[in-house]
Amino acid sequence: MAEIGGIRCGCRGVSGGTFFHPGGFSCFLEQRATRNRNFFRNVSYVPSFKRGRLITKRSSVAGNSRIFSMDAREKSRSFVLVSSRHKKVPVYVMMPIDTFGIDASGCPIIKRLKALTVSLKALKLAGVHGVAVEVWWGIVERFCPLEFKWSLYEELFRLISEAGLKLHVSLCFHSNMHLFGGKGGISLPLWIREIGDVNKDIYYRDKNGFSNNDYLTLGVDQLPLFGGRTAVQCYEDFMLSFSTKFEPYFGNVIEEIGVGLGPSGELRYPAHPSGDGRWKFPGIGEFQCHDKYMMENLMTVASQEGKPQWGSRDPPSAGCYNSFPSGVPFFEEGHDNFLSDYGRFFLEWYSGKLICHADAILAKAADVLRRRQEEEKRSVMLVAKIGGIYWWYKTSSHPAELTAGYYNTALRDGYDPVASVLSRHGAALHIPCLDMADCETPEKYLCSPEGLLRQIHDVSKKRTIQVTGGNTSERFDQMGLRQIRENCVQPNGETVRSFTFFRLNEKIFRVENWNNFVPFIRQMSADV
Repeated sequence: MAEIGGIRCGCRGVSGGTFFHPGGFSCFLEQRATRNRNFFRNVSYVPSFKRGRLITKRSSVAGNSRIFSMDAREKSRSFVLVSSRHKKVPVYVMMPIDTFGIDASGCPIIKRLKALTVSLKALKLAGVHGVAVEVWWGIVERFCPLEFKWSLYEELFRLISEAGLKLHVSLCFHSNMHLFGGKGGISLPLWIREIGDVNKDIYYRDKNGFSNNDYLTLGVDQLPLFGGRTAVQCYEDFMLSFSTKFEPYFGNVIEEIGVGLGPSGELRYPAHPSGDGRWKFPGIGEFQCHDKYMMENLMTVASQEGKPQWGSRDPPSAGCYNSFPSGVPFFEEGHDNFLSDYGRFFLEWYSGKLICHADAILAKAADVLRRRQEEEKRSVMLVAKIGGIYWWYKTSSHPAELTAGYYNTALRDGYDPVASVLSRHGAALHIPCLDMADCETPEKYLCSPEGLLRQIHDVSKKRTIQVTGGNTSERFDQMGLRQIRENCVQPNGETVRSFTFFRLNEKIFRVENWNNFVPFIRQMSADV
């Protein structure tokens, strides 16, 4: 078990990689000198910048524009993956955002139960494969540590099963209160919030001191701040309780289990907080590492590197939430930019912490599922979700991805380390924005959802993992549904493992929308 800055890291050492060393920064330090000498080895181009784009004068000798991706040495240990060639694409419809509410006494309830029952029957008649349900930490373990109350989900799962629908379950360790302006939604457990009232550093914090209480900072993953438990132990106890309660559903009703890894359940930092007015599209976002636990770790690692001055803060010339890349020195040609020794050091640390976070939680989730499935011979797919950060994708630095924690640039494949961790734990990769096309995005913001999807498909094939997906925007129009279909089915006949439609609400049953939605479901259910 490697040590990173005095905090025990759950990573088991992702193989290969020029930059990424999740096994610890001792290896990172030893290889720094060699890596600096070989930074442009096998590369015969000289990069230059023009309005934020990377212009190359000659191509790589290796014939690969993404020269800093990790080695393909690791074989998948998945026990649930099957070929996705020439398969139907099961469609899950996500439950309404306000399925659950809090009554006057502060207790969680299922809202509009009768209407929900009718809606489930209609979805089944339309040919929908199943529904996706968010299982909230803030509902089940709401009042006291280790007191799990599953009654709401027992009732809901029974209704879904009786309707003849399958289940994709998302275990949610985040809050969605920002979607309701702080006046509704599901918070983190109340006992977690009480700890946060005393110690705000259990949450992510930006350079101006603003904290984000939608998800615990990964800086507390291995710290026993929660009644003697670490954050990872809290997540593990929740997953164990869930598997014990709903094991009879595994494999016959519950087919996929998504594990929350960050804000909105996605493996990323909350670099683009849209709910409180700090950020709006297409801002590059800000690095989120200013809680005291992350900063202590950064200082320790920088000191080990022999550069203590690198550990005092995030890059000082990285702009603000709503900056554009042009004119921001860190993301262009400035001193200590993203290609400098300092820039590479910081981005390796920042993205590496995120990978370690995923590795620790997915290891626990995979162990829980493996035990259940070996005992009962039932197959459930483990799923991890990433963010679809597609704006500024065509720039050299990919700044919006860097602030979110994906060390993905024109010179480095930042999704390969993620896919490698998922492969080791037998997890599928879920990506949103399958409803999007480049031509529908503002050209001036250098967006490319299609380029991002191609990259995800490439790394998933390399690491032998399945891909699942969803839509980012609510789409009922024929063009949007056609784009989803095209993104779900590759030209070679390979398909995504499943698709989650966001989301169930009254709009879906309007005549004009329903008349588009039902044929879409029938097409997705037909053999490719």
